Amino acid sequence: MPELVPEDALSESFIASSGPGGQNVNKVATACQLRCDVFKLGLSPHAFAKLKSLAGSRMTGAGEIVITARTYRTQEANRQDARERLAKLIADAHVVQAKRVKTRPSRAAKAKRVDEKKGRAAVKQGRGKVRLD
Repeated sequence: MPELVPEDALSESFIASSGPGGQNVNKVATACQLRCDVFKLGLSPHAFAKLKSLAGSRMTGAGEIVITARTYRTQEANRQDARERLAKLIADAHVVQAKRVKTRPSRAAKAKRVDEKKGRAAVKQGRGKVRLD
């Protein structure tokens, strides 16, 4: 796991899982529930806000992110999966979107657009009823 997440910010517990495994799922707690205290990560305000929006319902009111991994049949594989998903979530929160630069259409582009509109209007005007005068 990358250095993004200090160990003291994490706590894990293992719970009974559903899915593949036959009778094993009834006897062994293989699903990993990983909890991460976001305040111990020391994130910038921007990264914290983005992490909060990315986590959505996975973040509790107390500032913990809860990730449940139950894809695999072993505790170790589920533990690794949960930690990788948390690391990806935190890494995605640190990505800053580039600011959009507003642009304006040139005078020639505006004139071209108006000319095309007039051309379409003339075509539609020609579709009217034919009068025999």
